[in-house]
Amino acid sequence: MRDERLDRWLTALVGTPGLTAVSDPDEARRLHLEAALEAAPLIEDGPVVDVGSGGGSPGLPLAAARPDIRFDLLESAHKKCDFLTRWASEFENVSVVCARAEEHARGPGRDAYRTALARALAPPPVAVEWCLPLVAPGGRAILFVGPSVDESAVETAAAELAAEIEDAAPGFLLLRKTGPTPERFPRRPGMARKRPLA
Repeated sequence: MRDERLDRWLTALVGTPGLTAVSDPDEARRLHLEAALEAAPLIEDGPVVDVGSGGGSPGLPLAAARPDIRFDLLESAHKKCDFLTRWASEFENVSVVCARAEEHARGPGRDAYRTALARALAPPPVAVEWCLPLVAPGGRAILFVGPSVDESAVETAAAELAAEIEDAAPGFLLLRKTGPTPERFPRRPGMARKRPLA
């Protein structure tokens, strides 16, 4: 898929300090664009939230691939939000939410999305706690994971948040939300990383 908006975004991403450690344009394309697009077939419906969007991957490539679905890029760092806001303006189906996942899930983001995405966000049990409170019952979270992921730990965390693991292609974990977010989640900012559920 060639989209000149994504070409320009990739150039800006690589050229902006603090957004990616990748400086080679070909490697950036492989990592931030091509690998992100591997999740496109997994998105059933929207709206979609890209949790901890950083420089905009996987959210922007997937928004370009699925113009029929609304995407929110959720990011807490203001410098990254400024960058995302600049590039979101190029896509009619993209908005930026500048907040922590825990804050958004205690407010308008709670159970509000059909799909949550997380890539290079945190260890999977932590990412689960940040993503699932944003997902409506019946929706799902899509986590990009490495080959050494501990699925049993993710399963434990998911069960606390009314979700279960579904079969997925290598490189992904799919978590189906089976009920509303339990009232005690999300815990206050910092707790998921400090005391993971698994």
